Amino acid sequence: MRIARFSIDGNVAFGAVEGDGPDGLVLDIIKGIPYADFELSGTKVPLSKVRLLPPVLPNKVVGIGRNYAEHAAELGNEVPDVPVAFFKPTTSVIGSGDAIEYPSFSEELHHEAELAVVIGRMCREVPRERVKDVIFGYTCANDVTARDAQKREKQWARAKGFDTSCPLGPWVETDLDPRDLAIQATVNGEQRQLGRTSEMIRSIEDLVVHITEAMTLLPGDVILTGTPAGVGPLHVGDEVAVTIEGIGTLTNKVIKRG
Repeated sequence: MRIARFSIDGNVAFGAVEGDGPDGLVLDIIKGIPYADFELSGTKVPLSKVRLLPPVLPNKVVGIGRNYAEHAAELGNEVPDVPVAFFKPTTSVIGSGDAIEYPSFSEELHHEAELAVVIGRMCREVPRERVKDVIFGYTCANDVTARDAQKREKQWARAKGFDTSCPLGPWVETDLDPRDLAIQATVNGEQRQLGRTSEMIRSIEDLVVHITEAMTLLPGDVILTGTPAGVGPLHVGDEVAVTIEGIGTLTNKVIKRG
């Protein structure tokens, strides 16, 4: 099931996305919240009549760096012995169609197409065999990075955590095998990144176990699983799209901040 979060007539709701093709999609509004048992209301609205919002409002976004060997190599980095984790704040999260604001402290903004894991229940110290039980679903992400700031600052907080640096969407797919999905990024229609989730160094199970050894994850929290090779620059006016097989396409335009 595809679960979207949207606004219509000033109201915010969740809905199940039904149908095919851009003109045939409708939302069946959900009673309640999708992390618990819910019912479909039967009230349907065309997707074209609503504004898509970030599909979740995470308490935290946990990113994983250098989880694809070719991406680590293209930036001159070794594959780390353990997963490299970092945070993106909730203020970094935007939805499909929202603008990425080019930060004033950077002159080298990069796209990073990623599969995002959405957590469905509160969990801590999750054993490997229970990882599937705590996952709500998957969505597309763009771990937008101020590469020059990342290079000169020892911490990645500003480089990866600035406002609008975490586009998520367009919705969450709850019925998906994430082990071997095509993932790509295009800029102004030109392909930049193309990889498969099977190329991850550490699996989703590895990442959930590693993260929950240290912290509690809450419903709606997001894990970014790393990006394949091909990251590159974004400029004001560019339109960047992240497409993941079985999920859909996340599209954002880059604008000047201010």
